[in-house]
Amino acid sequence: MQKIKKAVIPAAGYGTRFLPATKATPKEMLPIVDKPTIQYIVEEAMASGIEDILIISGHGKRAIEDHFDGAPALEAELEKKGKLDLLEKVQETADINIHYIRQRYMRGLGDAILCAKAFMGNEPFAVLLGDDVVYNPEKPALRQLMDVYEATGGSVLGCQNVPEEKVSAYGIVAGTKTDNDRLMKVTDMVEKPAREEAPSRMAVLGRYIIKPHIFDILEQTKPGKGGEIQLTDALRVLAREDAVYAYDFEGKRYDVGDKLGFLKATVEFALRREDLGGPFKEYLKEITGRI
Repeated sequence: MQKIKKAVIPAAGYGTRFLPATKATPKEMLPIVDKPTIQYIVEEAMASGIEDILIISGHGKRAIEDHFDGAPALEAELEKKGKLDLLEKVQETADINIHYIRQRYMRGLGDAILCAKAFMGNEPFAVLLGDDVVYNPEKPALRQLMDVYEATGGSVLGCQNVPEEKVSAYGIVAGTKTDNDRLMKVTDMVEKPAREEAPSRMAVLGRYIIKPHIFDILEQTKPGKGGEIQLTDALRVLAREDAVYAYDFEGKRYDVGDKLGFLKATVEFALRREDLGGPFKEYLKEITGRI
C-alpha cells in the first residue's frame, strides 16, 4: 500500500463572507489569536506525517507564499535584539516543503483538486480545506483518516454528524455500517441537500484521503450546483467504482469560514493558551452580562 506523503490545501477562494477584511488580505491569513488560519491547517498536515504540501492559490494570495517563506531582514532584527523565541516562530514556518499552483478560474473545489494532478502523480493524497480547523491534541483529524486508509485501503472522508437544520450546508453521505461504530462504507453522497432530501446527518467536513483515480473522474465531471465542478459529484462516482469510507473523526471542529465559527475558534484557542487563558477567562467573566 502506498504511503500518504502529499497533501493539497485549496486556498483560491475570494473569502466574500469576510469582506471587507478579505478585500486585500487572503481569508486564509486571518489570524486565530496570533497565527494565520492556514498555519493551523499546515501544522495538522505536518503532525499527521505529511511530507509535501501543495497550496492551490489564486489572484491576490501572495501573502500566503510570503508567510511560509524566509524573512531575512526580520530574522536578523529579532536575532540582534535577542528575541529568540519570536525568531524561532518566524523560522519554523519557512522550514516546510510547500509548493504552489494557481487556480486560474474559480470553477469549484473539484477543479481546484484537479489542479493538483501533476503534483500528486499516481499517489493517494490528503486534502485539507481551510474553512475547517480541528482541535485534537492527542491525534490530528487527518492522522485518524490516514490510519483508516492504511487499515481499509479505500478513500476516506472525514465526517461528523451535524444538526438536521445544517445539512443543507454540507456534502452529506449515505452508507452501510461496518464493524467500527465510527466508520461507514459510502454508497452515495448529496451536495447540500434540502433537509427532507438528506440521506443522513453525516457531513463531510474538510478532510479527505483520496486515491488518484479521482483525477480521471474529475476530468469527466460536468459542472453541478452553482455551475462549479463539485468534488462531491466525483466522489459519488468513485464510491461506485472503488471503496470509499466515511469516518466520524474525533476532535472539536470549527467552521472558520463562518463569522460566528471564526469567533468561537478565536475565543477557545485563546482560552487554551497558558499565557492568555487565565487573564482572558477573567475578562470574559467580567464583561458577561455587561455588554
